[in-house]
Amino acid sequence: MSTRLTDLPLEPIETASRQELLALQLDRLKWSLRHAYEHSPVYRRKFDEAGVHPDQLQSLADLARFPFTTKKDLRDNYPFGMFAVPQDRIARIHASSGTTGKPTVVGYTLRDIETWATVMARSIRASGARRGDKVHVSYGYGLFTGGLGAHYGVEKAGLTAIPFGGGQTERQVQLIQDFKPEIIMITPSYMLAIADEFERQGIDPASTSLKIGIFGAEPWTPEMRLAIEKRMGISAVDIYGLSEVMGPGVANECAETKDGPTIWEDHFYPEIIDPDTGEVLPDGEFGELVFTSLTKEAMPVVRYRTRDLTRLLPGTARAAFRRMEKITGRTDDMMIVRGVNVFPSQIEELILKHAELAPHYQCVLEKEGPLDTLTVRVECAHGADPSIAGKAQAGLAHDIKAYIGVTAGIEILPEGGVERSVGKARRIVDHRPR
Repeated sequence: MSTRLTDLPLEPIETASRQELLALQLDRLKWSLRHAYEHSPVYRRKFDEAGVHPDQLQSLADLARFPFTTKKDLRDNYPFGMFAVPQDRIARIHASSGTTGKPTVVGYTLRDIETWATVMARSIRASGARRGDKVHVSYGYGLFTGGLGAHYGVEKAGLTAIPFGGGQTERQVQLIQDFKPEIIMITPSYMLAIADEFERQGIDPASTSLKIGIFGAEPWTPEMRLAIEKRMGISAVDIYGLSEVMGPGVANECAETKDGPTIWEDHFYPEIIDPDTGEVLPDGEFGELVFTSLTKEAMPVVRYRTRDLTRLLPGTARAAFRRMEKITGRTDDMMIVRGVNVFPSQIEELILKHAELAPHYQCVLEKEGPLDTLTVRVECAHGADPSIAGKAQAGLAHDIKAYIGVTAGIEILPEGGVERSVGKARRIVDHRPR
């Protein structure tokens, strides 16, 4: 598959030197810490309790002296306690779904929305968008940041937005056929559901107008990328973001290299820490990703712990900007099964080694007496002979034991047997008593 490169102009910062970017980061970091301290009671208290002051930041390395921000801080100050501007400057509010407690609420000034649109447009260009492209947006609209974040970026880039949102899979297929978009922005798991619907209607998914898929909102493996590219006949790139830091568009893969998302470091300063000790780790070391916003007005975040596990790498397609290795796990989606750490992405990687199986799966955790049990529920691949399910079942159980080190039960389901999601896939079903 040939790489589709943009014919849209880059921003000057995208061709800046590393030294120019570092100087800009330091200036913006000094502003952001002072803005947080002077206008957010939460950060004034946190800084004072930690015995630090914005004036003490003289280098980027000094940021390690400042306290972390966690999702608990946002929930403890629900709904608007983290805001650092008066209410009459808040132009928009977004919030998480709140499935694990109070939703996390984020706010934006008009300037914040313009910044967000800019980094989203930059991400879409980096993915290979070209003049005149139509972009089918299947991220959810509403309080979720995905849909509107993508939408504003599409328009900022000068492209045509098709604001579909999630759900109505049959109609999504119809409009992709009718409107002929070149780009789709969607979660990887829902892309698979749309591919299934194409095939159900007797249409080859690779025959559509789509050339680029910009996938985000959930971890997905390199093996999943290859499977989607082959099935859909597209170039699949990874977009990264989270609502607490801005929304989608914090980082994005570049079509030239597709070697991990490039972090837009002129707006978001990254660190990698040891998730247990909080110690800052050097570039190249694997740990938890932490972000500090450099330009946000309404809700600055200082050293926000994302819980995403990755490492920082040197820049390639955008030489001044560091990359992050593709996210394939989070500290809070790690399963501990009889003392072994297991991530859904590890299970997915092994499933994709078996052509008879589809990448629709769930990991079901239960208690059997004092012991945890893991059952992987996975579907047969489209068109696979059900009679070979026994072989695939035994093969996957062997691989999980050999490569991950846990014993798992395998339940092979027919096509459609695993619950479909129109947003983030639900990979873990935990039935263990709290």
